[in-house]
Amino acid sequence: MQLETLRELVVETLNDMKARDIEVMDVRGKTAITDYMIVASGTSDRHVKAIAETVAYKSKEAGETPLGLEGVTEGEWALVDLNGVVVHVMLPKVRDFYNLEKLWAAPAAVAKVAAVPL
Repeated sequence: MQLETLRELVVETLNDMKARDIEVMDVRGKTAITDYMIVASGTSDRHVKAIAETVAYKSKEAGETPLGLEGVTEGEWALVDLNGVVVHVMLPKVRDFYNLEKLWAAPAAVAKVAAVPL
């Protein structure tokens, strides 16, 4: 599945599940973990669980099996790893505390390495 198609599927599923404050972040060049990070809020622990499980189900149904699904037992913060797209679904208080949008909005750090004499 194309990366953009997967991203659109996730956003559509989040909207269908009434997730709140959906934020799509392009993190290419900032991390090798994924290309897109999507953050959304649920209104309760059950809502967070249902959103994450539905994203995983719809992705698998479309041919993109999740690499992992974490946090659905607790329901405060659930993560769906779809390789090129990582989805975080959180309760608003957890989202405010970790503030992933601010973390990933920072410019990518460039490490300067001194030349080593041969």
